[in-house]
Amino acid sequence: MAVVGGYGWIALHGPQGIQALVEKRRQIRELEDQNATMARENERRKDRIHRLEDSSSEQEMEIRKQLKLLRPGETTFILPDGAKDAGHPADSGAAAPSASPEDPR
Repeated sequence: MAVVGGYGWIALHGPQGIQALVEKRRQIRELEDQNATMARENERRKDRIHRLEDSSSEQEMEIRKQLKLLRPGETTFILPDGAKDAGHPADSGAAAPSASPEDPR
């Protein structure tokens, strides 16, 4: 009887016991959350790629943003770092060119 009791105690409290099971389940939940976050990020990036492939205006804006190009008559406003948080959440910190009245967009 003592052997069965000792085996039961080791099975419940040993290195593969209840605590290990609880820890493994916590790790599984954490990894599932990470996978879901990464899947959402992948979808967001796929959507961005499709928009860039399908829309010449999206392509132009991305090129202008990365190369910091302006059209004649446009003005760029450079804001201090603290003002960046008050802007649109999709802003990557680059100042967007403002459209002038002559711009037919």
